Amino acid sequence: MLAQGHRQAGRSIALREPRIHGMIIGKSKKEIEKMRAAGKLVGLVLCELREMASPGISTIEIDRAAEKMIRDAGAEPTFKGYRGFPYSICASVNEQVVHGFPSNYKLNEGDIFSIDCGATLEGFVGDTATTVPVGRVDEDWLKLIEVTEQCLERAIEQCWPGKHLGDIGWAVQQHAEAHGYGVVRDYVGHGIGRRMHEDPQIPNYGKPGQGPRIKAGYIFAIEPMINLGTHFTKVLSDGWTVVTLDGKPSAHAEHTIAITEEGPQVLTRVGQKGESEAKLAACTGEVGQL
Repeated sequence: MLAQGHRQAGRSIALREPRIHGMIIGKSKKEIEKMRAAGKLVGLVLCELREMASPGISTIEIDRAAEKMIRDAGAEPTFKGYRGFPYSICASVNEQVVHGFPSNYKLNEGDIFSIDCGATLEGFVGDTATTVPVGRVDEDWLKLIEVTEQCLERAIEQCWPGKHLGDIGWAVQQHAEAHGYGVVRDYVGHGIGRRMHEDPQIPNYGKPGQGPRIKAGYIFAIEPMINLGTHFTKVLSDGWTVVTLDGKPSAHAEHTIAITEEGPQVLTRVGQKGESEAKLAACTGEVGQL
């Protein structure tokens, strides 16, 4: 969420040179299990929000549904109030890249809709995002979503102990640019744990073998933001909503990933569409017993 960048005086500030070094906080097995619970919850919520995204529904309705589901499960919507952000989800439509405000805008047939959602449970944060086609969508836009999801999966494949942060960025960059897309530079992924944004910052571009070495116990929120056109962006007058500079659409995908000796574990990945409602109810019951 709020894809890592610096903000100043209430505005999103482009991150030109990511500070990928710093104090990276490793997590114990017990902490990873707590983060798994937070990740499962927010993953299930996102599945429900995907089902809601259809022509005629407003993005503020989806935001309210997200907040209710998160609170009903005994958690807190992480985004709401974070550095002054006033909503529970980021709702970004078409050319909006990230940090879009939910509003009375009603989704239209042919839109693509990025939903970014975070939940804090038992003191730990889960963070995930996806881009949803609304009704029948232009094939070029569907391809953009597909490639963005592939970029995320390729990044996850690099999340092994002994790899480097540059391997993650390179996996995203080379795949997106092979399709002629722009890779957003100004906003990046991040470490995550008790706080939504922890070190390191994780760019979606880089060089193999460069940057800090990845270790077991690290937990990353990796989130490719891929544009149909240029990678350049700008921030709207609300100080938050980031849009593509050329007005072409953008897609966004995110998972929270734990690094283990056995490889990456995706904490926010849940079952197939249509299964999430019962699982969310079960998850709510489980949280109530914690």
